[in-house]
Amino acid sequence: MLNLLFSIVGFIPLILGANWLVSGASAIAKKRNISNLVIGLTIVAFGTSSPELIVNVLSAVSGNSGFSFGNVVGSNIINILVILGIAALIYPMAVKSPTIWIEIPLCFLSALILVILANDQFLNGDTEAMISRSDGLILLGFFFVFMYYSWFAMKRGDEEHEIHVKDININKSWLMISGGMILLAGGGQLIVYFAEKFAIDFGISERIIGLTVLSIGTSLPELSTSVIAALKKNVDISIGNIIGSNLFNTFLILGTSATIRPITLEAGAGLDLWINVLATLLVFVFVFTRKGRMIDRLEGSFMVVLFIAYMYFVFI
Repeated sequence: MLNLLFSIVGFIPLILGANWLVSGASAIAKKRNISNLVIGLTIVAFGTSSPELIVNVLSAVSGNSGFSFGNVVGSNIINILVILGIAALIYPMAVKSPTIWIEIPLCFLSALILVILANDQFLNGDTEAMISRSDGLILLGFFFVFMYYSWFAMKRGDEEHEIHVKDININKSWLMISGGMILLAGGGQLIVYFAEKFAIDFGISERIIGLTVLSIGTSLPELSTSVIAALKKNVDISIGNIIGSNLFNTFLILGTSATIRPITLEAGAGLDLWINVLATLLVFVFVFTRKGRMIDRLEGSFMVVLFIAYMYFVFI
């Protein structure tokens, strides 16, 4: 159990490092007169996804493909069923038209693409299911298309995407960037190393560890951001944060992981993939049910209950 404890402790420097990296890099970019558009689309977007990226890259390098898969798919499921569900319980969330007709369908498409890429046994008659290097490159290709869309979407609404950057002097900013990178690497290494030892000691599959410990830990930044946004009634920030995070996870992080090392899927992975599809579909459906284009408290409750039921089936 000490291995599990040390792995969980690794999330402290991991998340702190991500915050330092984003704050330091954003401050330097602001002093160089780089626009909010570029800061939001690059530094903030990549920085908030850095915990998942670091854990997955280290997992891929060390050969723990189950961690890579479970962390991404588990994070996507938690983002929608748990984080979005809790945010809706705090305050019902109205959804803007671009999110309904472009971003949510794109997220649903990413979940379906992942199902197709992972079904080698059914589609090609292969002996095992795998997300190969070529699949990883396909996902990265979709990521660049998504970034192209994001650039123009944010450019059209630049005034609505004001980035609040702290005024930090240059020397301190560089120290924060350096310290953040060290903390990210150290925290990620702690998590992967001790999670692997815990899985071996207790005979738990890497997929289960990825779906639970790793995905919950790396989803903490999204949870805090969405809960705070819901409390402040900035509901579009909650939904945009979650949908954007899921697209980054699938296209960039899983694509990078598979490109480094092909990901062999464990038994039961098919259930995870279809729950990911169902969760994303529910967001789209709930927008049109009941009153107004929103996700209300009852629908948020259903999401949380669905996640509990899913976890029950995962463990049995």
